[in-house]
Amino acid sequence: MRAGPLLVLTVLVAVLGAPSDIPTSLSDDEFWRLSQEMSEANGSFLSDNLVSNEVVFARIVPELRLRMRTGGVYLGVGPEQNFTYIAAMQPRIAFITDIRRGNLQLHLMYKALFELSSDRADFVSRLFSKKRPDSLTSSSSAVEVMNAYWDVRSEPEETFQSNLKAIHDELTRRHRLPLSPEDLSGIAAVYRAFYWYGPGITYNAQISLQASPTSIATAGRGSYAWLVMQTSGIGEGLSYLGSEAGFRVVKDLESRNLIVPVVGNFAGPKALRAVGAYLRERGTTVSAFYVSNVEQYLKGNKSWPRFCANVATMPLDESSVFIRPTGLSPGTVVVPMSGKAPEGPSPFVGWGLVPIAAEVRDCSGAR
Repeated sequence: MRAGPLLVLTVLVAVLGAPSDIPTSLSDDEFWRLSQEMSEANGSFLSDNLVSNEVVFARIVPELRLRMRTGGVYLGVGPEQNFTYIAAMQPRIAFITDIRRGNLQLHLMYKALFELSSDRADFVSRLFSKKRPDSLTSSSSAVEVMNAYWDVRSEPEETFQSNLKAIHDELTRRHRLPLSPEDLSGIAAVYRAFYWYGPGITYNAQISLQASPTSIATAGRGSYAWLVMQTSGIGEGLSYLGSEAGFRVVKDLESRNLIVPVVGNFAGPKALRAVGAYLRERGTTVSAFYVSNVEQYLKGNKSWPRFCANVATMPLDESSVFIRPTGLSPGTVVVPMSGKAPEGPSPFVGWGLVPIAAEVRDCSGAR
């Protein structure tokens, strides 16, 4: 007996999940409206946070690739490490929420660079304003790409200014984003820092350029180059620059306006709730939420319950996970976000992919 259309649809929903109304692309107006209407006022952090400092891809990325179904929803915070998690799980849409507007400006710079660049080597050339070595091809590893650029001299100021103009034009002329003078200035300052420090740029780098490039990088350890060269035990590149395929996942999403930067405090009244409302209205759930080490700051200022309450408003299911890249050992007991210690063996672990729903189940009433 032939299956009717309703039976086929029922089977597909059971296997793939309910259909969602997430668009295949956002118009430039929709992208900017979402970014700005979801955002809160600019906040501050203890660093400019131009680059991450987490060397954890070997223990996070393989599991993320294994467990995450493609076409989901990614939420994140902070700078470039988000691209690696996005490349690994291949979501349909991503929102990156950070307390600083400087992070939004950083991601607008990256957006333009991804769109302007033909491949990874071209991207790194534009990011640091360095001439592309002839030896690099689409099959070059991240190690080969970054080693090739490490000793290449930066191009003259005229090249930097030309590249900066291309970034601004991509955003304001092609996408017609109504960027304020402050945003344009912020993008220029971020881009200048990457030009100044080069591939040796680290978490300690400053937009003010008060530290010299040589004092920032110590044999590359902790540098941007070092971070994106992370590999698995068998030498497989794990970062978003580990392969052309991973790079193109991010480039494609950026080109379709589907990586949306948002300004907001995780414990604030608007940003995370607005992201959750958008997803709920479109019949989809959060797949993964990368939280970096933000939770330790929320605990320190006693605003973690408000973060918990914000997450509780989001559409979740049993497969929704936090990506926690902390240095705690596997099996470390962590009291759930509700503040109530679990009875018996704890399902809450210190790092890795941690189920969200169980942690926020008792947080909906938190204020």
